[in-house]
Amino acid sequence: MRRPAHVTSGPFAPPEPTRTLTAVSADGARLHVEVHGPEGAPAVVLAHGWTCSTAFWAAQIRALAGDHRVVVYDQRGHGRTAASPLCSADALADDLEAVLEATLAPGERAVLAGHSMGGMTLMAAAGRPALREHAAAVLLCSTGSSRLVAESLVVPLRPGRLRTRLTAAVLGSRAPLGPVTPVAKRVLRYATMGPGTAPERVEACARIVHGCARGPRYAWSQVLAGLEIDARVRELTVPTAVVAGTADRLTPPVHARRIAAALPDCVGLTELTGVGHMTPLEAPEVITGRLRELVRTYVGVEEDVA
Repeated sequence: MRRPAHVTSGPFAPPEPTRTLTAVSADGARLHVEVHGPEGAPAVVLAHGWTCSTAFWAAQIRALAGDHRVVVYDQRGHGRTAASPLCSADALADDLEAVLEATLAPGERAVLAGHSMGGMTLMAAAGRPALREHAAAVLLCSTGSSRLVAESLVVPLRPGRLRTRLTAAVLGSRAPLGPVTPVAKRVLRYATMGPGTAPERVEACARIVHGCARGPRYAWSQVLAGLEIDARVRELTVPTAVVAGTADRLTPPVHARRIAAALPDCVGLTELTGVGHMTPLEAPEVITGRLRELVRTYVGVEEDVA
């Protein structure tokens, strides 16, 4: 399978992994997994969102891999993981369990983080044995557990049936995204990033998103449109931090507030002013800092490298 498109230089270019492996999910789906950093170091497992890939976490990998073991993987149909006919919240949970079992020792605890669909993955897996065994703490970035289409602000209309129908049509479009052009980047920034996002960050995001094939993009859009996992949020009993951008049109802060209120052990809700949906790429230092803090508090690390 060809390597997904991404920038090849600068802080948002993904580094070479220490090792790669394949995790096999419950239905036989084979997931591309990368491990960065030294064996034996405190572990962080990162799950990317819809239309993204392991490359989305490049800034976090570069910042953490010196003194952490960072595990990233491609969701099915994304990056180097082949598409699958099975697309569902339960499949996402199955895949996460497979990755945890393939990369962590029995009983080993790690900080788990998910962005957008990756956050939904963690919530969907809240009651799963592997998550209960391995999650010391969780970070949920720019995500929601239900009403994703109805509460999206991508279409600038008042709430109601018309806006919901138009939003479903836009997010569920089968049209190819095409090459990364100046117009494409402007559209992407409007829909997914804050208005003040630096051009190099928009470029990095656009290359990743445009690298997602339209078949998986459409299939997962249908899953997200019908997502309803509110009850599973209440099963996420480990310490959980929530981060949202105030300029997020895809999952506005109302989602983060609702999740934070429902979590049994919420250890903070952070709303980043002017930041859009792509928080790990738009505000990488904030997300990396929160991950370090969670590792220090709930996993333990002898030395914190600034």
